[in-house]
Amino acid sequence: MPPQPDNSAVDLRGREVLICVCGGIAAYKVAEVASRLVQRGAGVSVAMTRAARKFVGPVTFEALTGRPVLRSIWPTGGEADIEHIRRTERADVIIVAPATANILGKIAGGIADEVVSTLVISAAGPVLLAPAMNSRMWASPAVQHNLSVLKSRGFHVVGPGEGWLACRSVGPGRMAEPEQILEVLLPLLTSRSDSLPTP
Repeated sequence: MPPQPDNSAVDLRGREVLICVCGGIAAYKVAEVASRLVQRGAGVSVAMTRAARKFVGPVTFEALTGRPVLRSIWPTGGEADIEHIRRTERADVIIVAPATANILGKIAGGIADEVVSTLVISAAGPVLLAPAMNSRMWASPAVQHNLSVLKSRGFHVVGPGEGWLACRSVGPGRMAEPEQILEVLLPLLTSRSDSLPTP
Protein backbone atom coordinates (compact mmCIF):
# COMPACT_ATOMS: atom_id res chain seq x y z
CA MET A 1 0.00 0.00 0.00
CA PRO A 2 1.56 3.37 -1.01
CA PRO A 3 2.25 5.92 1.74
CA GLN A 4 -0.56 8.38 2.33
CA PRO A 5 0.14 12.11 1.94
CA ASP A 6 0.63 14.06 5.16
CA ASN A 7 -2.24 16.49 4.85
CA SER A 8 -1.64 17.85 8.35
CA ALA A 9 1.33 19.87 7.03
CA VAL A 10 -0.61 21.68 4.29
CA ASP A 11 -0.85 25.41 4.99
CA LEU A 12 -4.22 26.74 3.84
CA ARG A 13 -3.90 30.34 5.00
CA GLY A 14 -5.51 32.62 2.42
CA ARG A 15 -7.92 29.95 1.20
CA GLU A 16 -11.68 30.08 1.73
CA VAL A 17 -13.91 27.01 1.93
CA LEU A 18 -17.70 27.03 1.97
CA ILE A 19 -19.20 23.87 3.46
CA CYS A 20 -22.84 23.14 2.64
CA VAL A 21 -24.36 20.64 5.07
CA CYS A 22 -27.48 18.71 4.07
CA GLY A 23 -29.91 16.54 5.99
CA GLY A 24 -28.33 13.16 6.60
CA ILE A 25 -27.01 11.28 9.61
CA ALA A 26 -23.47 11.69 8.22
CA ALA A 27 -23.70 15.43 8.94
CA TYR A 28 -21.85 14.84 12.19
CA LYS A 29 -18.73 13.84 10.21
CA VAL A 30 -18.67 17.22 8.49
CA ALA A 31 -17.78 18.94 11.77
CA GLU A 32 -14.46 17.08 11.67
CA VAL A 33 -13.82 18.31 8.12
CA ALA A 34 -14.48 21.90 9.20
CA SER A 35 -12.24 21.56 12.24
CA ARG A 36 -9.31 20.16 10.25
CA LEU A 37 -9.55 22.91 7.65
CA VAL A 38 -9.58 25.62 10.32
CA GLN A 39 -6.56 24.03 12.01
CA ARG A 40 -4.68 24.31 8.71
CA GLY A 41 -5.46 28.03 8.52
CA ALA A 42 -8.34 28.04 6.03
CA GLY A 43 -11.26 30.41 6.40
CA VAL A 44 -14.34 28.21 6.67
CA SER A 45 -17.97 29.26 6.27
CA VAL A 46 -20.90 26.89 6.71
CA ALA A 47 -24.42 26.85 5.30
CA MET A 48 -27.04 24.37 6.51
CA THR A 49 -30.37 23.22 5.20
CA ARG A 50 -33.29 23.02 7.59
CA ALA A 51 -33.02 19.22 7.54
CA ALA A 52 -29.30 19.37 8.36
CA ARG A 53 -30.09 21.36 11.49
CA LYS A 54 -32.15 18.39 12.72
CA PHE A 55 -28.95 16.32 12.88
CA VAL A 56 -26.29 18.85 13.99
CA GLY A 57 -26.87 22.23 15.61
CA PRO A 58 -25.48 25.36 13.93
CA VAL A 59 -23.68 26.26 17.16
CA THR A 60 -21.32 23.33 16.57
CA PHE A 61 -20.09 24.78 13.28
CA GLU A 62 -20.10 28.34 14.62
CA ALA A 63 -17.81 27.27 17.46
CA LEU A 64 -15.47 25.41 15.09
CA THR A 65 -15.25 28.14 12.43
CA GLY A 66 -15.76 31.33 14.43
CA ARG A 67 -18.34 32.42 11.85
CA PRO A 68 -22.15 32.50 11.81
CA VAL A 69 -23.88 29.69 9.95
CA LEU A 70 -25.88 30.73 6.90
CA ARG A 71 -29.38 29.28 7.24
CA SER A 72 -31.38 31.22 4.67
CA ILE A 73 -30.99 33.22 1.50
CA TRP A 74 -32.91 36.07 3.11
CA PRO A 75 -30.95 38.88 4.79
CA THR A 76 -31.07 39.06 8.60
CA GLY A 77 -30.43 41.84 11.07
CA GLY A 78 -31.72 44.55 8.76
CA GLU A 79 -28.87 44.09 6.26
CA ALA A 80 -29.76 44.43 2.60
CA ASP A 81 -26.62 42.65 1.31
CA ILE A 82 -27.03 39.39 -0.60
CA GLU A 83 -24.85 37.35 1.73
CA HIS A 84 -25.24 34.02 -0.05
CA ILE A 85 -23.82 35.46 -3.28
CA ARG A 86 -20.91 37.07 -1.45
CA ARG A 87 -20.01 33.76 0.17
CA THR A 88 -19.85 31.96 -3.16
CA GLU A 89 -17.65 34.72 -4.58
CA ARG A 90 -15.20 34.39 -1.67
CA ALA A 91 -15.08 30.58 -1.70
CA ASP A 92 -12.17 28.87 -3.45
CA VAL A 93 -14.02 25.55 -3.12
CA ILE A 94 -17.51 24.53 -2.05
CA ILE A 95 -18.08 21.19 -0.30
CA VAL A 96 -21.54 19.62 -0.20
CA ALA A 97 -21.64 16.99 2.52
CA PRO A 98 -23.58 14.88 3.03
CA ALA A 99 -24.77 15.26 -0.56
CA THR A 100 -28.20 13.68 -0.32
CA ALA A 101 -30.30 12.31 -3.17
CA ASN A 102 -32.48 15.39 -2.73
CA ILE A 103 -29.69 17.94 -3.17
CA LEU A 104 -28.17 16.04 -6.11
CA GLY A 105 -31.53 16.18 -7.88
CA LYS A 106 -31.99 19.87 -7.15
CA ILE A 107 -28.56 20.86 -8.41
CA ALA A 108 -28.83 18.71 -11.53
CA GLY A 109 -32.25 20.19 -12.26
CA GLY A 110 -31.23 23.78 -11.58
CA ILE A 111 -33.64 24.13 -8.66
CA ALA A 112 -32.59 26.80 -6.16
CA ASP A 113 -35.32 26.81 -3.52
CA GLU A 114 -33.29 27.00 -0.30
CA VAL A 115 -29.88 28.16 0.87
CA VAL A 116 -27.66 25.21 -0.12
CA SER A 117 -29.06 24.62 -3.61
CA THR A 118 -28.88 28.37 -4.27
CA LEU A 119 -25.26 28.56 -3.12
CA VAL A 120 -24.14 25.61 -5.23
CA ILE A 121 -25.92 26.75 -8.37
CA SER A 122 -24.31 30.20 -8.03
CA ALA A 123 -20.83 28.75 -7.31
CA ALA A 124 -17.91 30.69 -8.75
CA GLY A 125 -15.37 27.87 -8.30
CA PRO A 126 -15.10 24.08 -8.01
CA VAL A 127 -17.69 22.09 -6.07
CA LEU A 128 -16.92 18.82 -4.27
CA LEU A 129 -19.84 16.49 -3.60
CA ALA A 130 -19.68 13.82 -0.87
CA PRO A 131 -22.79 11.66 -1.47
CA ALA A 132 -24.43 9.77 1.38
CA MET A 133 -27.69 7.83 1.35
CA ASN A 134 -29.36 4.45 1.67
CA SER A 135 -28.02 1.77 -0.69
CA ARG A 136 -31.29 1.47 -2.61
CA MET A 137 -31.41 5.23 -3.07
CA TRP A 138 -27.80 5.23 -4.27
CA ALA A 139 -28.64 2.50 -6.81
CA SER A 140 -31.66 4.41 -8.10
CA PRO A 141 -31.39 5.19 -11.84
CA ALA A 142 -32.58 8.72 -11.09
CA VAL A 143 -29.78 9.35 -8.59
CA GLN A 144 -27.15 7.83 -10.88
CA HIS A 145 -28.44 9.92 -13.78
CA ASN A 146 -28.26 13.11 -11.72
CA LEU A 147 -24.74 12.25 -10.60
CA SER A 148 -23.58 11.60 -14.17
CA VAL A 149 -25.07 14.94 -15.23
CA LEU A 150 -23.21 16.73 -12.44
CA LYS A 151 -19.92 15.00 -13.27
CA SER A 152 -20.33 16.01 -16.91
CA ARG A 153 -20.65 19.62 -15.73
CA GLY A 154 -17.36 19.46 -13.85
CA PHE A 155 -18.49 18.67 -10.33
CA HIS A 156 -15.99 16.67 -8.27
CA VAL A 157 -17.19 13.62 -6.31
CA VAL A 158 -15.70 11.70 -3.39
CA GLY A 159 -17.30 8.42 -2.28
CA PRO A 160 -19.56 7.04 -1.20
CA GLY A 161 -18.00 3.95 0.33
CA GLU A 162 -19.48 0.72 1.59
CA GLY A 163 -20.20 0.02 5.21
CA TRP A 164 -22.73 0.13 8.01
CA LEU A 165 -25.54 2.55 7.20
CA ALA A 166 -28.03 4.37 9.42
CA CYS A 167 -30.79 2.08 8.10
CA ARG A 168 -28.98 -0.79 9.90
CA SER A 169 -27.79 -2.47 6.74
CA VAL A 170 -24.42 -2.84 5.07
CA GLY A 171 -23.78 -1.61 1.54
CA PRO A 172 -22.77 1.34 -0.65
CA GLY A 173 -23.92 4.81 0.33
CA ARG A 174 -21.74 5.59 3.35
CA MET A 175 -20.29 9.09 3.16
CA ALA A 176 -16.52 9.30 2.68
CA GLU A 177 -14.56 9.75 5.88
CA PRO A 178 -13.16 13.22 6.69
CA GLU A 179 -9.62 12.24 5.69
CA GLN A 180 -10.87 10.99 2.32
CA ILE A 181 -12.75 14.24 1.72
CA LEU A 182 -9.67 16.26 2.60
CA GLU A 183 -7.48 14.13 0.33
CA VAL A 184 -9.66 15.11 -2.65
CA LEU A 185 -10.27 18.67 -1.48
CA LEU A 186 -6.71 19.80 -0.80
CA PRO A 187 -5.46 19.58 -4.41
CA LEU A 188 -8.49 21.62 -5.49
CA LEU A 189 -7.59 24.29 -2.95
CA THR A 190 -3.84 24.39 -3.44
CA SER A 191 -4.14 24.50 -7.23
CA ARG A 192 -6.15 27.74 -7.07
CA SER A 193 -3.16 30.07 -6.80
CA ASP A 194 -5.36 32.99 -7.82
CA SER A 195 -6.99 32.77 -4.38
CA LEU A 196 -3.78 33.52 -2.53
CA PRO A 197 -3.26 37.00 -1.12
CA THR A 198 -0.71 39.15 -2.89
CA PRO A 199 2.55 39.36 -0.90
